[in-house]
Amino acid sequence: MIYRLRVLLDANDDCFRDIEIDEKSTLEEFHNVIVQAFQLQGDEMASFYASDEEWNQGEEYCLFDMSGGMAPVKKMADTLLEKALSKKKTRMIYIYDFLSLWTFSVELADAVPHHPGTTYPQVIFSVGELPDSAPDKEFEADPRFHDDDDDEAYSDDEDEEFYDEESFDENDLY
Repeated sequence: MIYRLRVLLDANDDCFRDIEIDEKSTLEEFHNVIVQAFQLQGDEMASFYASDEEWNQGEEYCLFDMSGGMAPVKKMADTLLEKALSKKKTRMIYIYDFLSLWTFSVELADAVPHHPGTTYPQVIFSVGELPDSAPDKEFEADPRFHDDDDDEAYSDDEDEEFYDEESFDENDLY
């Protein structure tokens, strides 16, 4: 089967690509198609994340194993698209460049038979251009972790108590 996927940049202006790719392709192959389709540099770290219907970030599929063997890691190169996406699991989040945080939503729109003579993967529809820099992200703290007892705002006075400039000696740093 061929997956028809919409890859949408998380930005104010519409910028997306509709891509057809074989379900037997790896997530790494899909990553490469996204990089080419959006004309990204291709030299940054990236990850896919499983997602639910509310776009909550789930299990990670990373480009490279950076855990040093300390934790089990699912790599893009070892994961087939059909294992990450299906009729029941239709959404993923794709993050490219963890410093800039280019964030894309990926949604499985359809699964169609392979058309003989067609070369896959292919971009079948393109809207918008990638902006010069990644859109700013706004993060909100999870309300489950808010401490209601700590309603005081952080003050600079706390810094003054810790960093007493009169007792600071630059030689202590060496």
